[in-house]
Amino acid sequence: MEFSTRFGWTGLPLLAAAFILGSVLTVSAQIIPPTAAAPDDEATEAAEAPDVNDPDVLKGIDVDKLDWSQLAVDAGTGIDPMAAKKRAQAAAKEGLDWSSNPNANGSSAVTVKQSVFSFWDTRIGADMTVTSEPRTMSELLAQKAANGGSLPQSSGSAWAAATAPGAGSIWDKTAVEARVDPGAEHSKIGASLTKSVPLSGDTSLTLQNGYSVNQQGTTAVPGIGGHITRNYETEQTAKVTMTDTGTSITAGQTLSTTDDKWLRKLGAEQKLFDNVTVSGSVGETSQGAINKSVTAGFKKSW
Repeated sequence: MEFSTRFGWTGLPLLAAAFILGSVLTVSAQIIPPTAAAPDDEATEAAEAPDVNDPDVLKGIDVDKLDWSQLAVDAGTGIDPMAAKKRAQAAAKEGLDWSSNPNANGSSAVTVKQSVFSFWDTRIGADMTVTSEPRTMSELLAQKAANGGSLPQSSGSAWAAATAPGAGSIWDKTAVEARVDPGAEHSKIGASLTKSVPLSGDTSLTLQNGYSVNQQGTTAVPGIGGHITRNYETEQTAKVTMTDTGTSITAGQTLSTTDDKWLRKLGAEQKLFDNVTVSGSVGETSQGAINKSVTAGFKKSW
């Protein structure tokens, strides 16, 4: 059975054109034209328009004394950004101060400190050496090579320090510091008295006397009990500072219960340019040899 139609291949373009035209007319018929505003809406808008006879709400108010900062609020959170920033700065100032510096052997020197109260500038803190576990064999070998064949160990010590005024014209400042290292069973408490004397021009002389007590304990082993040894030490230094040239010269001597004589030391420091200094020192040792050192340092604060 065969079916035939009077539309051949030549009639398909006409059929497609008719279909497209019908689709356009259908879509146009579905578009809803905009409606005019209702009379009631126009009346409401007219009623809400300001009138020249309305009372002045700012009458008797000094506009210059208004607290416009109340408008500085985030509409999404309701938080005053300026107040939040001030609270964050105060919390950072009164909270813990952390700093970290990497060491050559792969560990990190971490320091944390906090001001307890401003009276006598009392502070507490801790100095720690934090090591990281090696994740690969290459890191393990690198840490052993940088630490003399063994892995670096974590350690730390806690300290407390205070700075107090002196006693009239005898000395200007008193500093007290205590430090405890539980891992090494070592503790130290010391105090220093400082007196500053101005010289001619930009030159000043600073005298300092220091006293400290070092306590070292030993771990008890089977058959041998632990014991504690104490070492008393005193130090006297004089430092001349020339501000105009950035030069300072220090001379001092140290005496402790473990030595039978004063050990003298002489040092100098020169500021090359901003934040860069070079220092050197020559000092005696208890074995009779001379200890010499030259160092360069860079310090930057943000």
